[in-house]
Amino acid sequence: MNYLAHLHLGGQQPQQLLGSLYGDFVKGTLHGRFPPTLEAAIQLHRSIDSYTDSHPIVLAALARFPRKRRRYAGIVLDVFFDHCLAHHWHDYAVQPLTEFTQRFYQVLLAEPELPGRLAHIAPMMAADDWLAAYGDFATLEYVFRGIGRRLSRPEGLAGVMPELEALYQPLLEDFREFYPQLQAFASARWPC
Repeated sequence: MNYLAHLHLGGQQPQQLLGSLYGDFVKGTLHGRFPPTLEAAIQLHRSIDSYTDSHPIVLAALARFPRKRRRYAGIVLDVFFDHCLAHHWHDYAVQPLTEFTQRFYQVLLAEPELPGRLAHIAPMMAADDWLAAYGDFATLEYVFRGIGRRLSRPEGLAGVMPELEALYQPLLEDFREFYPQLQAFASARWPC
């Protein structure tokens, strides 16, 4: 799961929202580095990642990708699943997506000390509404370019969009089957 899913699953209080995103930017042990609610949200983020990475539906979805793409398929699937969530947001949430994302950006930009790279990207994320933009399939090409710039082998994501387009329907079905299970997993660990 990528940013949007973690935010959707991790609770709606400000510290929960921040911790849901920090999980991608904070590494190592926590033990008092952050307030307890924020640390609990980071731990939930990590649990969601572990659950997702080992889930049979996700493993089957990853196997749909060509063998040459398998090393990067997890990255691609995380981003695609955020696309599915954004595009079909009304199936999983009552609050409109733009209201959800704008509230999150207010919380994010009000935080004076964001960790690591998040401090650099937060203004751009909010200004361009990255989270809602995932709903447009074409936006994923820009997302993959950005991710590729941070990889030691960016060619691993080259040409991924046609593959993803060809796999769109079966991967969407995988998402629709998996996401409610992930919601149940997250709510059992953190009743939000």
